[in-house]
Amino acid sequence: MLQTLIDTLQRADGWRRRGFSALAGASAALAFAPFYILPLMVLAYSALVLLIDGAHARDRAVRAAFGIGWWFGFGYYLIGIHWFAFAFLVQAEQFAWMAPFAVFGMSGFLALFHGGAMALAARFWRSGWPRVFLLAATLCVFDYLRGHILTGLPWNLPGQSLAGMALSAQTAAFWGVYGLSLVVLCLAMFPAAFLSADRAVSRRALLKGLLVCLTGAVVILVIGAIRLAALPPVDRDDVHLRIVQPNIAQREKIDPALWDRNLKRSVDLSAGPSTGSGDIIVIWPENAVPLLDESPTALGLVDESLPRNSTLITGAVRRQRDAQGIWRVYNSLLILPRSEDGRYVAMRYDKHHLVPFGEYLPMKRILRAIGLAQLAPYEDGFTPGSGPQTLNLPSGSVAPLICYEAIFPGDLYPHGSRPEWLLTVTNDAWFGDAAGPRQHLDQARLRSIESGLPMARSANTGISSLIGPAGRLRASVDLYQTGVIDIALPASIAPTLYSRIRDWGFFVMLIAAIGISRLPDRTARQG
Repeated sequence: MLQTLIDTLQRADGWRRRGFSALAGASAALAFAPFYILPLMVLAYSALVLLIDGAHARDRAVRAAFGIGWWFGFGYYLIGIHWFAFAFLVQAEQFAWMAPFAVFGMSGFLALFHGGAMALAARFWRSGWPRVFLLAATLCVFDYLRGHILTGLPWNLPGQSLAGMALSAQTAAFWGVYGLSLVVLCLAMFPAAFLSADRAVSRRALLKGLLVCLTGAVVILVIGAIRLAALPPVDRDDVHLRIVQPNIAQREKIDPALWDRNLKRSVDLSAGPSTGSGDIIVIWPENAVPLLDESPTALGLVDESLPRNSTLITGAVRRQRDAQGIWRVYNSLLILPRSEDGRYVAMRYDKHHLVPFGEYLPMKRILRAIGLAQLAPYEDGFTPGSGPQTLNLPSGSVAPLICYEAIFPGDLYPHGSRPEWLLTVTNDAWFGDAAGPRQHLDQARLRSIESGLPMARSANTGISSLIGPAGRLRASVDLYQTGVIDIALPASIAPTLYSRIRDWGFFVMLIAAIGISRLPDRTARQG
């Protein structure tokens, strides 16, 4: 039966090959949150190796491999980012018609990266176990491009599949999520490494590949256990966090008639003395209070209600006139300490990495001509800020991130200006009770592991959390729950290898993988 299955994959052509490729991609997507079915990652990428083997045995291998990669990527993204459609249903009467075009169009576009990776691998393909290093390397090169081209979308990188547990994701501290992705792909493909289109399947060849895969998985877990044991949780006694999750439905959140009610909900959740010692930092989610800095009434309510020794950090839309007198709108984070005269805005941070179509419309003139618009309720969308920042508070330094910015590894704060902790404010209410908010949390966890910094995360409808510097989930409020996390700020740990060298370690790993892929296959004679 095994021989039949492998032969079917290697000999598939036409619609059958496209179907197998799309099914493999869709299966790989189930290795991410909320499912975490990691064996499907192994089955999917091993199948991908066999499909390319079959294409290589025929004419036009590069063209066939591009098709295999595109259909694999299409299935992968269709399942992996299906939740993207929920954003268009919040204001369904205006945007629902765009949902299928957005999801299928985005899946088809992102699949081009997989197609390009397969075509490049097929150009240099040859039989033997080293070919899995070639395919893993080309996939990671194109994933890196996906994470940077056109503002980038490094969503559901293969290494993210291990972020469901701090234990399995610890090696991201050494080589980051891109390096972890290379390791994951190599291991996932190894069950097919010793199989070949030009000789019969042997049980020994299959078991050898499975043994390499399982051994690698065990090593990752052992390293994770050792690192976590060496980094027990340590809390600071001078800073206490109050992370608020108001749980306001997105349609209510953007309704100006409900802004006062929404503010009061956040204020009520934030009131009361601290259960800990030290300064209190109250954290509200992204755009918790639109135009807060323009409302003396709202600032007065905040000042009257929040603890006396507290600082409020909140997401807020703000406006500012530019040099030409034109109003610019920013997705911002405001820091409001308390003075003798009440609250005042001491510092602000403006989101610099904006979401295409959500916060601004790329190629605005062309797309508006065909009826498209961004979801942000502002005619010209948001204006980007100047870039990552480290803000110096009386209680220590913090690097702020607003929503989408937390998915970009190595871009958390200015190089050479390492903060004491990370802060993310987000609003995943756009995406419903689906995979998206859970996948977003996993990426936040990876950022803490990569940087060695704790992260406080306030999300409007969840998942709000406090993540330790080694990726432990110290506390959380689940999706669509109203709640508050009252907790001490964890202490940071020494800078990780990844935080020092960024993606240079990944580039060295890529070169090594490509070098290994050119080694001769000395197992060919063994059958």
